[in-house]
Amino acid sequence: MTSERRAFLSLGSNLGDRLAHLQGAVDGLAATPGITVVAVSHVYETEPIGPDQPDYLNAVVAVDTALSAREVLEAGQRLERDAHRVRRERWGPRSLDVDVLLVGDEVVDELDLEVPHPRVQERAFVRIPLADVAPDIEASMPPLDPDAGAVRTTDLRLTVQV
Repeated sequence: MTSERRAFLSLGSNLGDRLAHLQGAVDGLAATPGITVVAVSHVYETEPIGPDQPDYLNAVVAVDTALSAREVLEAGQRLERDAHRVRRERWGPRSLDVDVLLVGDEVVDELDLEVPHPRVQERAFVRIPLADVAPDIEASMPPLDPDAGAVRTTDLRLTVQV
């Protein structure tokens, strides 16, 4: 284990009770030993990338953790399994998607894990909620491409159990 640092995870859902899946992920992260949820973005609705499918709800969660990026990924994959995610096709519909965006200044370049996430800078559905919880990090990135996708603000909220 390493010393505690701030990490950011992107959450998305476009199947079933989308908001419940996102809230379940926040609750599951909060219940994970070694992870403390410190902030959750607003919830946004976005059009999907890839095949024809329902719109997504997206959010970003900031956590403090001493876990490695690999261990954070494993926690996210456990939450995806708990939400009955089925992986059929790349960018296909999903009950829950948890992506590890950043884990402190850790850099990982492995087949199934890249940290920082390689596409964080180009995805509006990640950048806009990231700005809610880490405006300084988002502001340090290059401007978003105008074609990065429509992101709509919602009145939906996720809660953090303290």
